[in-house]
Amino acid sequence: MTNNSPGLHSPTAEEVEAIRLQGRWLMTIVMEQSQQIEVVLEGAAMPYTTANLVQLIRAGFYNGLNFHRVVPDFVIQGGDPVGNGSGGPGYGIKLEIGQGLKHIKASISMARAQHPESAVGQVFLTLAMTPHLNGAYAVFGWVKSGMDVVEKVRVGDRMKTVTVEPYAGQEANPLVV
Repeated sequence: MTNNSPGLHSPTAEEVEAIRLQGRWLMTIVMEQSQQIEVVLEGAAMPYTTANLVQLIRAGFYNGLNFHRVVPDFVIQGGDPVGNGSGGPGYGIKLEIGQGLKHIKASISMARAQHPESAVGQVFLTLAMTPHLNGAYAVFGWVKSGMDVVEKVRVGDRMKTVTVEPYAGQEANPLVV
């Protein structure tokens, strides 16, 4: 994996615990054409995976990156600084599987290579129910608003900025099916 972000590392135990205690986080993706996608990250259920993503977002890792993979009726994938699916921040994280969390339409999950602990920076948003991914990929959030934007993403579309902040929303977690 290519490392274009020196200094980044897998989350520490303290960082993971802080994410777990906060619970939910709101990730906002502003696309080049100013459309927005809001994603709720389930930090209490998936603290390690969420802590990793929060760390990358706060470091500006995703700003300006593109969606390099679009498979109709399946997923859109982005988060590769190389832009072709081969890059990342230069480290891997353990595979975290949340109890009872399922890949539904509009979920966010960590992309990875064949090795289960090769995920780190690339994420995918599902365009349909994807039950065959359950238990094999770390699903850790869901699209709150902007699914219409997600469904229009094409290969090469860029994320202008990606931000994250604590979120106090009380919606039921739709990943618990």
